[in-house]
Amino acid sequence: MAEVSKPVASLMGVTKKIGSKTLVSNLTLDIPSGQIFGFLGPNGAGKTTTIRMMVGLISISQGDILICGRSIKDHFEEAVANIGAIVENPEMYKFLTGYQNLRQYARMVPGVDKQRINEVVELVGLGQRIHDKVKTYSLGMRQRLGVAQALLHRPKLLILDEPTNGLDPQGIRELRDYLRRLCQDEGTTVFVSSHLLSEMELMCDSVAIIQNGRLVDVKQLKTVGDAVMPAGETLFEVSDPEAAFSLIGRGVLREGGLAVVASREEVAELNAKLVAGGIKVYSIKALSRSLEDQFLEITGGEGIG
Repeated sequence: MAEVSKPVASLMGVTKKIGSKTLVSNLTLDIPSGQIFGFLGPNGAGKTTTIRMMVGLISISQGDILICGRSIKDHFEEAVANIGAIVENPEMYKFLTGYQNLRQYARMVPGVDKQRINEVVELVGLGQRIHDKVKTYSLGMRQRLGVAQALLHRPKLLILDEPTNGLDPQGIRELRDYLRRLCQDEGTTVFVSSHLLSEMELMCDSVAIIQNGRLVDVKQLKTVGDAVMPAGETLFEVSDPEAAFSLIGRGVLREGGLAVVASREEVAELNAKLVAGGIKVYSIKALSRSLEDQFLEITGGEGIG
Protein backbone atom coordinates (compact mmCIF):
# COMPACT_ATOMS: atom_id res chain seq x y z
CA MET A 1 0.00 0.00 0.00
CA ALA A 2 1.30 3.47 -0.95
CA GLU A 3 2.35 5.68 1.95
CA VAL A 4 -0.11 8.47 2.66
CA SER A 5 1.70 11.78 2.33
CA LYS A 6 1.48 14.35 5.09
CA PRO A 7 -0.83 17.32 4.51
CA VAL A 8 0.96 20.36 3.09
CA ALA A 9 -1.00 22.56 5.51
CA SER A 10 -3.00 21.98 8.68
CA LEU A 11 -5.39 24.41 10.34
CA MET A 12 -5.88 23.44 13.96
CA GLY A 13 -8.77 25.01 15.85
CA VAL A 14 -8.20 28.34 14.07
CA THR A 15 -10.35 31.20 15.36
CA LYS A 16 -10.36 34.89 14.46
CA LYS A 17 -12.19 37.41 16.61
CA ILE A 18 -12.40 41.16 16.15
CA GLY A 19 -14.01 42.72 19.20
CA SER A 20 -17.11 40.70 20.04
CA LYS A 21 -17.48 39.40 16.48
CA THR A 22 -16.17 35.93 15.55
CA LEU A 23 -15.20 35.81 11.87
CA VAL A 24 -13.74 32.27 11.87
CA SER A 25 -14.60 29.74 14.57
CA ASN A 26 -12.55 26.68 15.56
CA LEU A 27 -11.60 25.78 11.98
CA THR A 28 -9.74 22.46 11.74
CA LEU A 29 -8.74 21.31 8.26
CA ASP A 30 -5.95 19.37 6.52
CA ILE A 31 -4.97 20.36 2.96
CA PRO A 32 -3.69 17.22 1.18
CA SER A 33 -0.47 17.36 -0.80
CA GLY A 34 -0.60 17.28 -4.61
CA GLN A 35 -4.22 18.38 -5.06
CA ILE A 36 -6.24 21.35 -6.20
CA PHE A 37 -8.17 21.88 -2.97
CA GLY A 38 -11.20 24.15 -2.98
CA PHE A 39 -12.42 26.43 -0.18
CA LEU A 40 -16.08 27.08 -0.91
CA GLY A 41 -18.55 29.35 0.81
CA PRO A 42 -20.85 32.35 0.37
CA ASN A 43 -19.45 35.87 0.38
CA GLY A 44 -18.78 36.76 4.02
CA ALA A 45 -18.34 33.14 5.14
CA GLY A 46 -14.76 33.72 6.35
CA LYS A 47 -12.73 32.54 3.34
CA THR A 48 -10.52 35.60 2.88
CA THR A 49 -10.08 35.99 6.65
CA THR A 50 -8.82 32.39 6.82
CA ILE A 51 -6.43 32.95 3.92
CA ARG A 52 -5.10 36.16 5.49
CA MET A 53 -4.27 34.17 8.63
CA MET A 54 -2.60 31.44 6.53
CA VAL A 55 -0.22 33.93 4.89
CA GLY A 56 0.39 36.00 8.03
CA LEU A 57 -1.44 39.17 6.98
CA ILE A 58 -3.57 39.09 10.14
CA SER A 59 -3.01 37.41 13.50
CA ILE A 60 -4.67 34.23 14.72
CA SER A 61 -6.85 34.73 17.82
CA GLN A 62 -6.77 31.05 18.81
CA GLY A 63 -5.32 27.84 17.36
CA ASP A 64 -2.43 27.49 14.93
CA ILE A 65 -1.64 26.88 11.26
CA LEU A 66 1.15 24.57 10.12
CA ILE A 67 2.66 24.93 6.64
CA CYS A 68 4.87 21.94 5.78
CA GLY A 69 5.04 21.23 9.51
CA ARG A 70 6.15 24.74 10.50
CA SER A 71 3.96 26.97 12.68
CA ILE A 72 2.81 30.32 11.30
CA LYS A 73 2.86 31.60 14.88
CA ASP A 74 6.24 30.29 16.05
CA HIS A 75 8.28 29.90 12.85
CA PHE A 76 6.72 32.46 10.53
CA GLU A 77 9.54 32.93 8.01
CA GLU A 78 10.14 29.18 7.62
CA ALA A 79 6.41 28.56 7.19
CA VAL A 80 5.68 31.29 4.63
CA ALA A 81 8.77 30.34 2.60
CA ASN A 82 6.64 27.40 1.42
CA ILE A 83 3.73 29.60 0.30
CA GLY A 84 2.98 31.50 -2.89
CA ALA A 85 -0.22 33.55 -2.74
CA ILE A 86 -2.53 35.97 -4.46
CA VAL A 87 -4.95 37.48 -1.95
CA GLU A 88 -7.73 39.31 -3.79
CA ASN A 89 -6.23 40.96 -6.93
CA PRO A 90 -2.58 40.67 -8.07
CA GLU A 91 -0.91 44.09 -7.94
CA MET A 92 1.65 44.85 -10.64
CA TYR A 93 3.65 47.81 -11.93
CA LYS A 94 1.52 48.62 -14.96
CA PHE A 95 4.20 50.83 -16.59
CA LEU A 96 6.65 47.89 -16.63
CA THR A 97 6.53 44.81 -18.84
CA GLY A 98 5.45 41.46 -17.43
CA TYR A 99 9.05 40.27 -17.54
CA GLN A 100 10.30 43.39 -15.72
CA ASN A 101 7.71 42.82 -13.01
CA LEU A 102 8.97 39.26 -12.50
CA ARG A 103 12.60 40.46 -12.46
CA GLN A 104 11.71 43.07 -9.85
CA TYR A 105 10.08 40.46 -7.61
CA ALA A 106 12.93 37.97 -8.18
CA ARG A 107 15.39 40.46 -6.66
CA MET A 108 13.61 40.04 -3.33
CA VAL A 109 13.70 36.24 -3.38
CA PRO A 110 17.01 34.38 -3.10
CA GLY A 111 17.75 31.65 -5.63
CA VAL A 112 15.48 32.85 -8.46
CA ASP A 113 17.45 33.16 -11.72
CA LYS A 114 16.53 33.99 -15.33
CA GLN A 115 15.98 30.31 -16.11
CA ARG A 116 13.33 30.04 -13.39
CA ILE A 117 11.62 33.21 -14.64
CA ASN A 118 11.46 31.72 -18.14
CA GLU A 119 10.09 28.44 -16.72
CA VAL A 120 7.15 30.07 -14.95
CA VAL A 121 6.43 32.31 -17.97
CA GLU A 122 6.04 29.20 -20.13
CA LEU A 123 4.08 27.39 -17.44
CA VAL A 124 1.37 30.06 -17.36
CA GLY A 125 1.40 30.56 -21.13
CA LEU A 126 2.58 34.19 -21.29
CA GLY A 127 5.55 33.61 -23.60
CA GLN A 128 4.10 35.69 -26.45
CA ARG A 129 3.21 38.73 -24.31
CA ILE A 130 5.72 38.74 -21.44
CA HIS A 131 7.69 41.70 -22.89
CA ASP A 132 4.56 43.85 -23.32
CA LYS A 133 3.64 46.43 -20.70
CA VAL A 134 1.23 45.18 -18.06
CA LYS A 135 -1.16 48.07 -18.75
CA THR A 136 -1.94 46.34 -22.08
CA TYR A 137 -2.83 43.03 -20.37
CA SER A 138 -6.36 41.72 -19.95
CA LEU A 139 -7.52 40.80 -16.45
CA GLY A 140 -6.94 37.13 -17.25
CA MET A 141 -3.36 37.83 -18.33
CA ARG A 142 -2.71 39.82 -15.14
CA GLN A 143 -4.04 36.87 -13.13
CA ARG A 144 -1.63 34.55 -14.96
CA LEU A 145 1.26 36.95 -14.36
CA GLY A 146 0.30 37.01 -10.67
CA VAL A 147 0.39 33.20 -10.58
CA ALA A 148 3.81 33.27 -12.29
CA GLN A 149 5.10 35.71 -9.65
CA ALA A 150 3.73 33.55 -6.82
CA LEU A 151 5.48 30.48 -8.29
CA LEU A 152 8.96 31.92 -8.74
CA HIS A 153 10.38 30.52 -5.49
CA ARG A 154 8.86 27.03 -6.08
CA PRO A 155 6.35 27.09 -3.20
CA LYS A 156 4.87 23.84 -1.94
CA LEU A 157 1.49 25.58 -1.54
CA LEU A 158 -0.12 28.10 -3.90
CA ILE A 159 -3.02 30.03 -2.31
CA LEU A 160 -5.46 31.85 -4.59
CA ASP A 161 -8.31 33.95 -3.20
CA GLU A 162 -11.27 34.15 -5.62
CA PRO A 163 -8.97 33.96 -8.69
CA THR A 164 -11.82 33.82 -11.24
CA ASN A 165 -13.42 37.12 -10.14
CA GLY A 166 -13.93 39.31 -13.19
CA LEU A 167 -12.65 36.73 -15.68
CA ASP A 168 -14.60 35.86 -18.81
CA PRO A 169 -15.38 32.17 -19.54
CA GLN A 170 -12.25 31.81 -21.70
CA GLY A 171 -10.05 33.28 -18.96
CA ILE A 172 -11.60 31.01 -16.34
CA ARG A 173 -10.98 27.94 -18.48
CA GLU A 174 -7.36 28.97 -19.16
CA LEU A 175 -6.72 29.52 -15.45
CA ARG A 176 -8.23 26.13 -14.67
CA ASP A 177 -5.97 24.45 -17.24
CA TYR A 178 -2.85 26.22 -15.92
CA LEU A 179 -3.60 25.22 -12.34
CA ARG A 180 -4.06 21.58 -13.35
CA ARG A 181 -0.76 21.65 -15.28
CA LEU A 182 0.94 23.31 -12.31
CA CYS A 183 -0.28 20.58 -9.98
CA GLN A 184 0.90 17.82 -12.33
CA ASP A 185 4.18 19.29 -13.64
CA GLU A 186 5.48 21.18 -10.60
CA GLY A 187 3.91 19.08 -7.85
CA THR A 188 2.47 22.21 -6.27
CA THR A 189 -0.60 21.97 -4.05
CA VAL A 190 -3.20 24.61 -4.96
CA PHE A 191 -5.61 25.99 -2.35
CA VAL A 192 -8.28 28.05 -4.10
CA SER A 193 -11.22 29.89 -2.56
CA SER A 194 -14.42 30.75 -4.40
CA HIS A 195 -18.16 31.20 -4.06
CA LEU A 196 -18.74 29.80 -7.58
CA LEU A 197 -20.06 26.25 -7.25
CA SER A 198 -19.77 25.27 -10.90
CA GLU A 199 -16.15 26.41 -11.19
CA MET A 200 -15.09 24.59 -8.03
CA GLU A 201 -16.67 21.40 -9.33
CA LEU A 202 -14.68 21.63 -12.57
CA MET A 203 -11.41 22.78 -11.02
CA CYS A 204 -10.92 20.94 -7.72
CA ASP A 205 -10.06 17.43 -6.53
CA SER A 206 -11.60 18.08 -3.11
CA VAL A 207 -13.49 20.96 -1.56
CA ALA A 208 -14.06 22.21 2.00
CA ILE A 209 -17.35 24.02 2.58
CA ILE A 210 -17.38 26.92 5.05
CA GLN A 211 -20.44 28.78 6.30
CA ASN A 212 -20.67 31.53 8.93
CA GLY A 213 -16.99 31.04 9.79
CA ARG A 214 -17.36 27.32 10.50
CA LEU A 215 -16.29 24.26 8.52
CA VAL A 216 -19.43 22.43 7.37
CA ASP A 217 -18.01 19.49 5.40
CA VAL A 218 -15.19 18.28 3.13
CA LYS A 219 -16.16 16.63 -0.17
CA GLN A 220 -13.95 14.62 -2.51
CA LEU A 221 -14.92 15.46 -6.08
CA LYS A 222 -12.43 13.32 -8.03
CA THR A 223 -10.52 10.13 -7.36
CA VAL A 224 -6.95 10.82 -6.28
CA GLY A 225 -4.32 8.12 -6.74
CA ASP A 226 -5.82 4.80 -5.68
CA ALA A 227 -8.65 6.32 -3.68
CA VAL A 228 -12.06 4.78 -4.28
CA MET A 229 -15.14 6.92 -4.49
CA PRO A 230 -18.01 5.83 -2.21
CA ALA A 231 -21.04 3.97 -3.50
CA GLY A 232 -23.45 6.12 -5.49
CA GLU A 233 -26.93 5.80 -6.94
CA THR A 234 -27.20 3.89 -10.22
CA LEU A 235 -30.22 3.74 -12.53
CA PHE A 236 -30.94 0.43 -14.26
CA GLU A 237 -33.22 1.01 -17.28
CA VAL A 238 -35.03 -2.33 -17.54
CA SER A 239 -37.95 -4.04 -19.27
CA ASP A 240 -39.88 -4.56 -16.03
CA PRO A 241 -38.89 -2.24 -13.13
CA GLU A 242 -41.28 -3.85 -10.62
CA ALA A 243 -39.95 -7.35 -11.37
CA ALA A 244 -36.41 -5.97 -11.06
CA PHE A 245 -37.28 -4.49 -7.64
CA SER A 246 -38.72 -7.85 -6.47
CA LEU A 247 -35.64 -9.69 -7.71
CA ILE A 248 -33.05 -7.34 -6.19
CA GLY A 249 -35.02 -6.62 -3.04
CA ARG A 250 -34.06 -2.96 -2.74
CA GLY A 251 -33.96 0.35 -4.63
CA VAL A 252 -36.40 3.04 -5.74
CA LEU A 253 -38.70 2.73 -8.76
CA ARG A 254 -38.10 5.51 -11.26
CA GLU A 255 -39.71 6.14 -14.63
CA GLY A 256 -38.31 3.44 -16.93
CA GLY A 257 -36.12 1.82 -14.34
CA LEU A 258 -34.88 1.04 -10.87
CA ALA A 259 -32.43 3.28 -8.94
CA VAL A 260 -30.12 1.42 -6.56
CA VAL A 261 -27.31 2.66 -4.29
CA ALA A 262 -24.44 0.34 -5.18
CA SER A 263 -20.65 0.19 -5.46
CA ARG A 264 -18.90 -0.44 -8.79
CA GLU A 265 -18.62 -4.19 -8.04
CA GLU A 266 -22.25 -4.43 -6.93
CA VAL A 267 -23.45 -2.82 -10.16
CA ALA A 268 -21.84 -5.63 -12.16
CA GLU A 269 -23.33 -8.28 -9.84
CA LEU A 270 -26.81 -6.73 -9.98
CA ASN A 271 -26.68 -6.55 -13.77
CA ALA A 272 -25.81 -10.26 -13.97
CA LYS A 273 -28.63 -11.07 -11.53
CA LEU A 274 -31.20 -9.14 -13.57
CA VAL A 275 -30.17 -10.79 -16.85
CA ALA A 276 -30.19 -14.25 -15.23
CA GLY A 277 -33.71 -13.49 -13.94
CA GLY A 278 -34.96 -12.87 -17.46
CA ILE A 279 -35.14 -9.06 -17.17
CA LYS A 280 -33.77 -7.06 -20.08
CA VAL A 281 -31.27 -4.33 -19.08
CA TYR A 282 -31.27 -1.50 -21.64
CA SER A 283 -28.82 0.85 -19.92
CA ILE A 284 -26.95 1.45 -16.65
CA LYS A 285 -26.38 5.08 -15.65
CA ALA A 286 -24.69 6.63 -12.61
CA LEU A 287 -26.89 9.28 -10.99
CA SER A 288 -24.26 11.64 -9.60
CA ARG A 289 -25.39 14.61 -7.54
CA SER A 290 -23.85 17.94 -8.38
CA LEU A 291 -21.80 19.93 -5.88
CA GLU A 292 -24.68 22.42 -5.87
CA ASP A 293 -27.11 19.70 -4.72
CA GLN A 294 -24.69 18.62 -2.01
CA PHE A 295 -24.03 22.21 -0.88
CA LEU A 296 -27.72 23.02 -0.56
CA GLU A 297 -28.31 19.80 1.35
CA ILE A 298 -25.40 20.43 3.74
CA THR A 299 -26.20 24.09 4.41
CA GLY A 300 -29.96 23.62 4.74
CA GLY A 301 -30.74 25.37 1.47
CA GLU A 302 -29.15 28.72 2.31
CA GLY A 303 -28.19 30.69 -0.77
CA ILE A 304 -24.63 31.17 -1.93
CA GLY A 305 -23.63 34.71 -2.84
